[in-house]
Amino acid sequence: MFLPLNDRQFELWRLRRSGLPNINIARLFNISKQAVSRAILTMDERIKKTLLEMAHANQIEVEKVKPERGILFGHSVPFNVSTIIFVSAKHGVQVWYEHEGNCGACKRYARCIEMLWDFADEMKLRLEKTDDPTKLADELFEKLRRLA
Repeated sequence: MFLPLNDRQFELWRLRRSGLPNINIARLFNISKQAVSRAILTMDERIKKTLLEMAHANQIEVEKVKPERGILFGHSVPFNVSTIIFVSAKHGVQVWYEHEGNCGACKRYARCIEMLWDFADEMKLRLEKTDDPTKLADELFEKLRRLA
């Protein structure tokens, strides 16, 4: 399913996820609080559907879904590892498999580091400085589990 990362409903949802109250979002966009609530509820449903579809497509057994946070925790059947699917305003829908990798030798190293730091920023989570994406992901997703 396509998530419209650039549309107004997504922007309202993203602001709510960042902690801004609906009344403040309404004032920011000069719309009613009820309009904000309806838009966010619609996005919650779209995001939930997207997360569940991604889980199904990647053979991930769902453990917990938090559409208001844009995260799904699960277990990958083919890889037998914990998995998280998340919605990032900058990077779209992402699937992360828990793993121990040789990150320094990986061509995706810089993209992984950037994506993890960006998502931590979106979620307003502070992380320890590290240049190891695996350790960074472990810390990030442990903090997300506590939020869920």
